[in-house]
Amino acid sequence: MTAIVSIVMPCYNAAAHLPASVGSVLAQTFGDWELIAVDDGSGDSTLAWLQAQTDIRVRPYTQFNRGVSAARNAGLAAARGQYVAFLDADDTWAADFLEKMLVALQAHPDAALAYCGWQNVGVPGGRGEPFVPPDYENAAKAETLFAGCRWPIHAALVRRDAVPAANGFDPALKNAEDYALWLRVATSAPIVRVPEVLAFYHFHGDAQASSNKARAALHHLHAQQHYLAQNPDFHAALGKHRARELTLGELLKRGYASYWNRDLAAARQIFCAVMKQGYGTLRDWKYMLPAWLPLSWHQRLIGLRDKTTQTRDEQP
Repeated sequence: MTAIVSIVMPCYNAAAHLPASVGSVLAQTFGDWELIAVDDGSGDSTLAWLQAQTDIRVRPYTQFNRGVSAARNAGLAAARGQYVAFLDADDTWAADFLEKMLVALQAHPDAALAYCGWQNVGVPGGRGEPFVPPDYENAAKAETLFAGCRWPIHAALVRRDAVPAANGFDPALKNAEDYALWLRVATSAPIVRVPEVLAFYHFHGDAQASSNKARAALHHLHAQQHYLAQNPDFHAALGKHRARELTLGELLKRGYASYWNRDLAAARQIFCAVMKQGYGTLRDWKYMLPAWLPLSWHQRLIGLRDKTTQTRDEQP
């Protein structure tokens, strides 16, 4: 039996989250789907839980631990649907996600991908407001999508043949692998927006890919540089200055974000990568140069700078 939509779910030590994520698939109002759940060498009961499911649309697979990109590629190789959606094992969808995304994509036969709004759930500090992205199908699409990932992995539905045409997921990337794929797919054909919040990204106490800020920043840069190398016409149209601004400038912003959050380990890695490329103003280098020092010295310098700033602010 061939389903219309194949759902690829990489799973690694996800037993605690599967009832919610798989449950959101089982609850879909559109029912002609297959769920290809790839256990990526879990050490918990993930595989046993998947194999215990009685719905024949749930198709468990297992492999030695090779990472999320390899797990998704394995799922894609087994996919039989005309369309593909990706759902991580700790995230969920609204019940009408597949129905509305499929209607949108089928209404635009020339489009390769549909994307929707999403909400971050469980973010501390009340920072989980729902977000509906703008319409990116315009003259600035390529540059906008190149600048950064515009929707999460599970907020899209893509025609299956567009994914192998874009070479699938890069196994070398543990972060930004979705950005790299969406960039290649969405700049090769039109895309369509579904202006509703239908996808939910769940933050929790476990280790998540998004928690390693330095790796995320450096892998994003790697994906950008690879895209530029593969698309010289786009690179030429951007120009050298704009290309460095969108790549190294973005990397520097991420370094500052880590620095001001006092994630000094991440900031130091990012700053060193920026300096190796000779990027930044004199003011930037004032902040970046101490990253070459031993960590204890760097921490001491920051403490002295903070104390000086506090004293200056307290003066009448």
